[in-house]
Amino acid sequence: MCVQDLESTDDNLQKSSSLSSGTNNQLTTNYTILNAQMEDPNSNSSPLGSINEETTVTSDENTNLSSDFLPILRSGEWSDIGGRDYMEDTHVCISDLAKDFDSETVYDEAVSFYGVFDGHGGKAAAQFVRDHLPRVIVEDADFPLELEKVVARSFIKTDSAFAKSCTVGSSVSSGTTALTAMIFGRSLLVANAGDSRAVLSRRGMALEMSKDHRPSCRFERMRVESLGGFVEDGYLNGQLGVTRALGDWHLEGMKYDEKRGGPLSAEPELKLLTLTKEDEFLIIGSDGIWDFFSNQNAVDFVRKRLQKHNDMKLCCKEVVEEAIKRGAMDNVTVVIVSFHLDPPPAIVPQKMKVRRSISAEGLQNLRLLLEG
Repeated sequence: MCVQDLESTDDNLQKSSSLSSGTNNQLTTNYTILNAQMEDPNSNSSPLGSINEETTVTSDENTNLSSDFLPILRSGEWSDIGGRDYMEDTHVCISDLAKDFDSETVYDEAVSFYGVFDGHGGKAAAQFVRDHLPRVIVEDADFPLELEKVVARSFIKTDSAFAKSCTVGSSVSSGTTALTAMIFGRSLLVANAGDSRAVLSRRGMALEMSKDHRPSCRFERMRVESLGGFVEDGYLNGQLGVTRALGDWHLEGMKYDEKRGGPLSAEPELKLLTLTKEDEFLIIGSDGIWDFFSNQNAVDFVRKRLQKHNDMKLCCKEVVEEAIKRGAMDNVTVVIVSFHLDPPPAIVPQKMKVRRSISAEGLQNLRLLLEG
């Protein structure tokens, strides 16, 4: 991602107390959840396990796919500085969020947490969010019962905490995108603010789990303009290559209004679905990956590598190396989470059943031919 005019810092660092108070309209109650939530009365798993994705299969088929499936998580990660002078990407993989932060929970199931943070204007914001966001989530009173609300609030609170940690003109005046994935039982919750991307492999088909927040996005541009911002030469307020990020409090005109959030939002978009046995793995990558991989190309690449050696970390290394081979000059980071112990199975094309028929005229002609 790109930042312009980084050398100018705002001497009047904006205060962020209104964001952390919970009354700021930036944290709207209608934050985007892209999948319908439907309760399964027969489910006796974790509280979020009853939330299902809208699919084209029947409800009975969906129940059969998911009710007896419990993901077995394996993960890998890899980063490279690429062609940049500084490494501003960072990431995190936590297998048990509550245990990692010595937090008690009434549920036996672990909440796993994975994240990629693509910094700009320095690495301070990315590292701050990496270190603080998981703890803010765990310490929320509604964790883990209402993960959607908890995660949305935690992004805003972490952004506010970073602002308070900054001093005018300090080196921590930077920003970062944030893309996280949490797995609780069969539930997968992806939260995104920025242009990193998460893609799910479902039986070899790529399903996009996040949307890139860039000024070129029509919806984002409308939101920005409604909040007094503008897009110039493809940049938010002529300065920033994304429309959602944490940090960047030093950039003038980005987060300035105490009554409502500025055009640069830290509020994540959320996508929640119930995992089934057909879901193979999740790819979480910084934009340096997606500049050189399409969603389906990335899924195909990862499947082939896992089928060859089934080594998660090695697979991540190969994805990063391939992105650099294809010309990536940005920092590149990828985290891959597998939901099975075995590698993805080979996909056998289903044979099409074709009903053959002959017209009455053709049948008559055949009869005459046979009769001589």
